[in-house]
Amino acid sequence: MDKIKVAVNGYGTIGKRIADAVSLQKDMEIVGVSKTKPNFEAFMALEKGYSVYSPSEKIKKMKEAGIEVSGSIEDMTGKADIIVDCTPGGVGEKNKPMYEDANVKVIWQGGEDHELAGFSFNAIANYEEAIGKDLARVVSCNTTGLCRVLYPLDKEFGVKKARVSLLRRAADPGDIKTGPINAIVPNPVKLPSHHGPDVKSVMPHIDITTTAVKLPTTLMHVHIVNAELDKECNEDDIKSLLGGQSRIKFVGQGVSSTAEVMEMSRDMLRPRSDMWENCLWEDSVSIYNNELYFFQAIHQESIVVPDNIDAIRAMMEIEGDGTQSIEKTNRSMGIV
Repeated sequence: MDKIKVAVNGYGTIGKRIADAVSLQKDMEIVGVSKTKPNFEAFMALEKGYSVYSPSEKIKKMKEAGIEVSGSIEDMTGKADIIVDCTPGGVGEKNKPMYEDANVKVIWQGGEDHELAGFSFNAIANYEEAIGKDLARVVSCNTTGLCRVLYPLDKEFGVKKARVSLLRRAADPGDIKTGPINAIVPNPVKLPSHHGPDVKSVMPHIDITTTAVKLPTTLMHVHIVNAELDKECNEDDIKSLLGGQSRIKFVGQGVSSTAEVMEMSRDMLRPRSDMWENCLWEDSVSIYNNELYFFQAIHQESIVVPDNIDAIRAMMEIEGDGTQSIEKTNRSMGIV
């Protein structure tokens, strides 16, 4: 069949990564990306050969700044089989009527509510349920990371309950407007945090409660995971299970911080130093009083990218097996 025509609405932190990942797929092609400002990202998109679109009222300003605009966002939407909406949280909801008018399939990101699409996606947990869907939401970076560990644990041993503390980055590295700079902020103050219900939007039966704080760092999130399992197991059993997951990477060898994780990704020559896998400290895996504990780090800028690619395949019905799609995506992106 012809390649799937993908448009990315919102060419920012996540959108530009998804566009690059789509361009690596043999069964997909980018028909356009959207920008609202004539910044360096818009110029870089043109240099990469992407057609740039803009809201109608912004086109004149974009052209005056030297951006070759191919048309309005409505024009872009009309050329696509599926839209990946990577606009800021809350904006995607406002775009829904435009997508409905174009009769196009849509993927939103975790910044939108589950109810917007009515279906939340994680490749390992519910790929088959996404097959043929018109609307989906790829869950947030933290939820993606939690689903990747909780799904295999639940399948193999049964998760009786999970309690997770999230140490959240305050902003992305390129964000100059967000804080805190010199503070630790309970987020939210009223517990629990929203991350547990977000996991349940993918795996409704999981008993999970989460708490979170924001820290003055831009590199990654860290999760402190505690789970009580139904079946008895030991630390080697856990390591064997999680170590066999293609999107979970054990870290050690002197890697003791998120800074060193990101340095490792640079040494791996990853584009933009992206770490698409959960980074789980192998030595942290512990069974204490029959409960499991471990630390994992989540690269908030990139971890959801491969799941977006798998969501496209499922919704467009060009791959009916989640394992096969994950393998295709991993191979194309260099996830080993």
